[in-house]
Amino acid sequence: MKPTSILGRYLTKQIVFNFLAVLLIILGIIFLFEMVERLRRISGHPELGIWFAVQLAVARLPKTAEQVFPFVMMIAAMITFWRLSKTNEFVVMRSAGVSIWGFLTPVCLTTLVIGIINVALVNPVAADLYNLFETLERRMDTKDPSAMLFSDEGLWMRESIGDDKVMILQAKALRPDKNDLMLRGVSITELNAKSQPLRQIEAFAGVLKKGFFDLKDVKIFVSGKAVEHYGSMRYKTILDIGKIEDNFVEPEAISFWKLPKVISFYEKSGFAVQRHQMRFWSLVVSPLFLVAMVLMAAVFALRPNNRRGGVMFLIVGGIVTGFSAYFLTQVVYAMGNSGNLPVGLAVTAPTIIAGSIAVSLLLHLEDG
Repeated sequence: MKPTSILGRYLTKQIVFNFLAVLLIILGIIFLFEMVERLRRISGHPELGIWFAVQLAVARLPKTAEQVFPFVMMIAAMITFWRLSKTNEFVVMRSAGVSIWGFLTPVCLTTLVIGIINVALVNPVAADLYNLFETLERRMDTKDPSAMLFSDEGLWMRESIGDDKVMILQAKALRPDKNDLMLRGVSITELNAKSQPLRQIEAFAGVLKKGFFDLKDVKIFVSGKAVEHYGSMRYKTILDIGKIEDNFVEPEAISFWKLPKVISFYEKSGFAVQRHQMRFWSLVVSPLFLVAMVLMAAVFALRPNNRRGGVMFLIVGGIVTGFSAYFLTQVVYAMGNSGNLPVGLAVTAPTIIAGSIAVSLLLHLEDG
C-alpha cells in the first residue's frame, strides 16, 4: 500500500492523532509528578516561590518524557490497531487483498518521520531546557555556584576567590596527565563585586595541580601599569581535575547537532567520550527503535480474538513487552557506557532484537 493512497493517508491520520493524544496525556501526568517533587525540593528554600518550581518542572519535563517516548509510540499504535480491528476495518482491508505488510507500511513510515522530527527538531529544544534545569538546580543549591563549561571552544570556568572577587579562566586546549591537567593558552580575568576587571593574567601554558595552577610564560595586565612578565607563577584554586570531570556537561544537555563537535573536542583533550558517543548513536537509532515498538504493538493488537474479549491480552501483552524492551535497552545501554560492549552493538542490539522478534511473529500471523 502506498502511503499517499487514500487508505494510507487514513492510517497516517489515525496514528498521528492517537500519538498526539497519548503524548499530551502522558506529559500532563509527568508534569503533575514533577511539580509535586519540585515543590518538595523548594520547601526548604523560603526565598523561592511557586514560579521557580514551575520553571524546574517544565525544564525537567523533556528529559523524563524522552524516557517514556517509546511507550507513548507503542500505546498509540496499539490503540490505532485495536480500533481498526474492533470496527472490522482491518478485516475489510485484508479482504480487499491488502497484506499485513501493506497495512503496516504507512504506519511505520509515519512513525519513522515522527522519530526523525523528535531527533532533529525536538531534541535541541529539550537539551536546552535540561541545561536550564541543571542551572536552576545549582542556583537553588547554592547562592554562589562555581560554574564550569567544557565546549569545543575549550575550558571556561568561574570561581569565587574572595568575598568580593571572582576569577574567570579560559584555556584554549587541555589534556589530562595522570592526576594533573595540562592547559595551553590560559587567560585569567579577575573581577570585583561590580564585575569590573581588576587584572588580566595570560600564560602560554599551565598545569592544574592540587590547589593551584602552575602557569608558565606569564604576562600580567593591570590598568594604568606596565605589563609584568614572569617565567612561572602559581595561582591558587579550589579545583582539581576530578571536580572538572564531574562537571562535564551531561550528554542529555547537549543537542543532537552539537554532539559531534563536543565528542571531537573531548577526544582531542584526552577525556573519555563513551557516554557522549552512546548518546549520539542512540539518538540516531531511536527512530528505528520506535518502528520496532510499533511492530511489537501490531503483534498484540492485530489479532482475531480482540473482538472476542482479547482486550486483556492486548493490555497485559503490551505492558510486558514495553517493560521488557525498556529493561533490555537500559541494561545494554549501561554496558555500552561502561565499555563492556562496543558502542555500535550497544545502541543497535535492542532495536535489532525487538524488530526481529516482531517481524517473526507477524510472519507467523500473516501465514495464519
